Amino acid sequence: QVRLMESGGGLVQAGGSLRLSCAASGSIFERNHMGWFRQAPGKKRDLVAAIASGGQTNYAESVKGRFTISRDNTKNTMYLQMHNLKPEDTAGYYCNRLGVAWAWGQGTQVTVSS
Repeated sequence: QVRLMESGGGLVQAGGSLRLSCAASGSIFERNHMGWFRQAPGKKRDLVAAIASGGQTNYAESVKGRFTISRDNTKNTMYLQMHNLKPEDTAGYYCNRLGVAWAWGQGTQVTVSS
C-alpha cells in the first residue's frame, strides 16, 4: 500500500508563495500519473494540477499561470509551486494518483489572508 505525506502548507498573505511537497512510499510512484487536489470547508475535493508519468502537465483554469506541478521520480516526490496566492486558494491540499486513488494522506493546509 502506497502512503502519501503532504507538507509545506502554511499561512501566507495574498500575493505570496508556497511550495508543497508530496512524498510517496513505494517504488511504483514513477509509473503513475499524479495530481494535486484541494478541498475547502463545505466543498468537494477538486483536482487543481496533474502530471503524467512522463512529465506532461495540466492545470485547472483557476490556477493556470500561478501554480507549477513537478515531480522527482528518483525521490518519489511531487511538488506544487504556488505563486500569487489568492484568498480563494485557501484549502487543504492533497496529493494522489489519478484514476483509482490510493489511501488519502493527511493533507497540508494552505491559508491565504487578504
